[in-house]
Amino acid sequence: MVHEIENFYGVYLLYCLNERYKGRTYIGFTVDPNRRIKQHNTGAHAGGAYKTSGKGPWEMVLIVHGFPNEISALRFEWAWQHPEKSRRLKHLTKKRKSEKQFDYRFRIVSEMLRTAPWKRLALTIRWLKQEFSRDFDPSLTPPLHMALAYGPVRSTKDPDEVTVSCYHPRCMMVSHIVCLANRFLSRERRVVTQGEPEEVTHMVPVEGACPRCSQPLLWGDVIRHKHGCYQNLTQKADEVDGEEIDHWSNDLLSQKPP
Repeated sequence: MVHEIENFYGVYLLYCLNERYKGRTYIGFTVDPNRRIKQHNTGAHAGGAYKTSGKGPWEMVLIVHGFPNEISALRFEWAWQHPEKSRRLKHLTKKRKSEKQFDYRFRIVSEMLRTAPWKRLALTIRWLKQEFSRDFDPSLTPPLHMALAYGPVRSTKDPDEVTVSCYHPRCMMVSHIVCLANRFLSRERRVVTQGEPEEVTHMVPVEGACPRCSQPLLWGDVIRHKHGCYQNLTQKADEVDGEEIDHWSNDLLSQKPP
């Protein structure tokens, strides 16, 4: 079964099957994974990356999706490609000589999913090719509000919905997405840690209570339940939370994504 998703922004991991280059990996960003893997396997002249051109066949084995917008996904892609340069990932151990490239890439993304700001996003970790799947180290299990999925995915056009609803049975709550997020965040700002208010500067909540039925809601599940996007909500967060996106040129970001 192919899972269809609106407003798709994903960062993927390729694995090379060519005997000459077998074991090599490539990390990239896409809004259409099916089109993108065809481009990689066709070559640079068809829109594939120069680094993968002529080295195929490639398999797209893992993709992380659910990013609020293109910029957020590009930040994630850059950090995954260059963990040694990312100020958020400098604490991670570099690739060991005995470590396979695929295992190294999986170790890095496992750490990233538990690192701010990505740990707060309603991401889905999807194994497109289950035979390549790995179990997460018990100490690096993704946050509970992230989903682990298997199987193919297809990007579809978004009808520009801006409301979300409670996913608990028989609850009819419908709310504007920004209003509900602000309600959840206002409660998080009241959390007291060691007698002092916890400073909350993020724009995406993690959890809260339904204003109608009072049942607990995980923000990631609210977003997935709607099959919508929270791009407008996090746009300001992307602007204030400067990260490695500065390394991308304005010309690159103005181009149509792959």
